[in-house]
Amino acid sequence: IWIFHGFYAEEVLVGNLATMSTSERIKAIQKMPETMKKKREIRNKVLKEVTKKSRHHSTQFSGCTQCLQGAAVSFQRFGNTLSEYFHLLRFWHKTLKIIGAEFGTSVLSYFIFLKWLLTFNIFSFLINFSFITVPQFVAAEPNNLSFTGLELFTGAGYFQQTVLYYGFYTNATISKIENGPSYNMQLAYIFTVGIYFVICFLILLFSMAKSFCRNFVNPQTYSGKASKLLCTWDFNITNEKAVKLKQKNLSTQIKEDLTEVNREVLNFSATERVVRIVIHLVSWIASLGTAVAACAGVYFLSINNLKLFVKGHKNDLESQAAMLVLPVVASLLNAFIPFFYSWLGHLEKFRTPGHHIYITITRNIVLKISIVGILCYYWTNIVSASESQCWETLVGQDIYRLVLVDFIFCLLGSFFGEFLRRIIGTTVCVSLGLPEFDIGRNVLDLIYAQTLTWIGILFSPLLPGIQMISFSIVFYVKKVSLMMNCQPPRKVWRTAQMTTSFTFLLFFPSFVGVLSVIGVTVWRLKPSEECGPFRGLPSMYAAVSKWIKILENYTASKWVVWIYHNLITSVLFYFILSTVALIITYLYWQIIKGRKTVTKLLHKQILN
Repeated sequence: IWIFHGFYAEEVLVGNLATMSTSERIKAIQKMPETMKKKREIRNKVLKEVTKKSRHHSTQFSGCTQCLQGAAVSFQRFGNTLSEYFHLLRFWHKTLKIIGAEFGTSVLSYFIFLKWLLTFNIFSFLINFSFITVPQFVAAEPNNLSFTGLELFTGAGYFQQTVLYYGFYTNATISKIENGPSYNMQLAYIFTVGIYFVICFLILLFSMAKSFCRNFVNPQTYSGKASKLLCTWDFNITNEKAVKLKQKNLSTQIKEDLTEVNREVLNFSATERVVRIVIHLVSWIASLGTAVAACAGVYFLSINNLKLFVKGHKNDLESQAAMLVLPVVASLLNAFIPFFYSWLGHLEKFRTPGHHIYITITRNIVLKISIVGILCYYWTNIVSASESQCWETLVGQDIYRLVLVDFIFCLLGSFFGEFLRRIIGTTVCVSLGLPEFDIGRNVLDLIYAQTLTWIGILFSPLLPGIQMISFSIVFYVKKVSLMMNCQPPRKVWRTAQMTTSFTFLLFFPSFVGVLSVIGVTVWRLKPSEECGPFRGLPSMYAAVSKWIKILENYTASKWVVWIYHNLITSVLFYFILSTVALIITYLYWQIIKGRKTVTKLLHKQILN
């Protein structure tokens, strides 16, 4: 009887689901308290029922309509199957769950941020390769230079005559067939890079807004303390390993929430406050002085490097090694000065681990962005005015070496900073214990590497592909090093707002600074006369102006010319756009304040 009753209930359920629309049916199946296997069985039965009904009513429709309905059902099945496989193939989903359970959300935020940057570079590589590199293969000339292997480290030699660098790309209109469709490489190059940066800008803004709403506007909605304790468990989990992992994850999250609630309020005397202020001031002076000294050293080394390349550039081993001096010194400064900043943070004795990490991140971002700023000044003001035949390729080679050496130092940092530190802490000096994962230093390494990649896209279109490979390797190396060498944070603390901070630092000053450099390069600097797609033009942007003048002769393209003159080159349009953006921001902020006030009142009423 019970079997018959269950079968009958399921048939009724399938019949009800078959009468729903596609979106309603999917939502209803998702909300069912059943295992994924059971949900798939119900979905397949519903699709069969829908197919039967469509066949039953097929006499009322023509053969073409019946064919379209069958194709729609087949396409829907294919889409559902494909979504299931994509769900299973999510990058490092299980690894991230293990890291969150073992080390908490503070360490997990670094790996989520790394995965997010990797998707950025995959997207950039696919766009550049499709619209810039593939067409260039059609017009490419054979490379007569020999490959020695040193090019993998220096980026020079054989790679100069490949699609890796700006100078190799043609300025001609590519046409495979006579009188057939043509491909303007100048427009493809500048529009591909420009549209990519516009998309990145929108993605960063959306990510910041979404993360801000989740973690600052109404964090109780996403991380309620009571709901996490009483209503979070997923009863569909039956695997023993998955159950233990879920228990660890919940336990870590509850500890983090309790740490926030039970935060100690430290009271200092007047003398202690004065001493703390003095220590903070001295630490800031020392950190800023170190950053200034590092920038001065990088600048003078860059000048000497350029003189060496322009006057006596040879392909011997000595010249190849000289190319690596600048990136090695820059990476050494970026590797060792952060340890000094961490020591200053321990000396200052902040009240919470969060304050320590945020101050360390601020000092590191000042150092790294200052070094990148000095290098950008060197590239846009000194290299661009040098006697080099193709200064864009020279800049691309510099960035290639900086990215490669930074990647090598990142791997060495995991070995010396974590592996050897574990050996010392467990054998030589047991009182030190296992090291903790340095979130601030590692996050700033990622932002520094991504900033170099964004700058290098214009001079080396395939650089995101190189960074994509390096980020993938870094993820696995850091994961293994974390599991083998590091211990969970001694002070468990919740860091829901940290992802928002990472995204903001990636947007400003990193992305905004990159846009400034790209803007100066495209609008102000004169391209090389003998290489690249913009050779012979007064600026890279002149290719767009030249194209608009051609479109003025065609009546069908008048709307493009109107948009260019009245929107893109109009100061008034950008003024109105900025004003509207400020008004929307102000209204949005008022809504946020109102929601927070209502939330506080509701909490007071509930407590009462």
